[in-house]
Formats: sequence, C-alpha cells, structure tokens
Amino acid sequence: MLTIRLSRVGKKNKPLYRVIISEKHKDVYGDSLEILGSYNPHTKELKINAEKTKYWISKGAGMSDTVNNLLIEKKIIEGKKVKASKARKPKKAPAPAKAAAAPEPAPAEAAPTPAEEPKTEQPAA
Repeated sequence: MLTIRLSRVGKKNKPLYRVIISEKHKDVYGDSLEILGSYNPHTKELKINAEKTKYWISKGAGMSDTVNNLLIEKKIIEGKKVKASKARKPKKAPAPAKAAAAPEPAPAEAAPTPAEEPKTEQPAA
C-alpha cells in the first residue's frame, strides 16, 4: 500500500520535511516513488504539488495523520482533521492519598490507651 507521509531532512534542531509517497512499510529515508513537496514547521509553510497529490490519492494512496491535516489546512482535500499524535505509554497514575483510601480512625474513646493494655513481660533467661 502506498502512503503519503513526511520524511525529515535538514539540520539538527532545525527540521524540514519532504512530503513523499512510498510503500507503507519502507523506510522513509530510503527510496521513495516521488517527492511531492516540502513542509517547514517553523514558518508553517507547505509547498506541495496539488495535482500529483490528488492523482496519488485517486489511485488509492493513504496519508499519515499529519499530512492529512496539512492538506486540509491548504484546502487541497476536504474532510475532517484527525488527531495526529504519537502513541505513548501512559504514565502510572499517582497512588491515591492514604487518608482517602484508609477508613477513618475510630473515636479516641474506643481506642485502648497504653495504660489499659495488659503488660506481658517475659522472664529473662
């Protein structure tokens, strides 16, 4: 299956992306069938060949979520935006507070005082 997606190029800490079409399971940094355009995330500038993009979509090519949202913003295609985020493992939820989890202590009258407790001493050996 063909996919239209972004391939990172540019310097460290200054990414630029190519909009490419390639096989879905191929490496995005390897060979691609065609370079459709480029995207600069700093200026939010998308340069893309709309005719070629529509052609590949008509042939059944899929799109990554990010590319789909960019094409909708540029009004090259119509549709709804999708949530484009990486799937991350959820962090562990913090443990509930002990006061909230533990039952409330009984009133002071019901609790035995140290003076009332029987003392058991063991004989020294």
